[in-house]
Amino acid sequence: MNAITTKTAITQDTGETIEGVAVLGDYHVNGGYDWMELIGEHGWAVIPSWGIDGWDLGNWPYVMVAATRTADSIGNLFGVATYCEGDVTCTYYRTKARQWDAISEQAFFHWKSGQAHGPDDLPEAAAELPSRYRMPYMSNVA
Repeated sequence: MNAITTKTAITQDTGETIEGVAVLGDYHVNGGYDWMELIGEHGWAVIPSWGIDGWDLGNWPYVMVAATRTADSIGNLFGVATYCEGDVTCTYYRTKARQWDAISEQAFFHWKSGQAHGPDDLPEAAAELPSRYRMPYMSNVA
């Protein structure tokens, strides 16, 4: 699969079929920094930190989480992509809240596993994360 293809996707939160969106695929050609540059040319941005205190989101350049905002004829679409040493998953959501939930789940996984520096007071499950860890770090917000 190409690193970026225009194809049909199904929103994870509403189950809608969305035609013609940019879907990120596996990228085993070069490293993570090259992937970051490539997706930036297509409206995606890698998120460096998450939560109110700006905890690490991923382990660059090996593990990264990226996001995008686009729209179709119905309304806004919010994408999330995860990059792990060239393996990429890409999902879309109809709401920003669901996008943030997906990003928070990724952050929790990497914090809990010790793959990224995160808060010391993590709960047992991502669903139990306090709101202060379920939002963008303010320097990331435009």
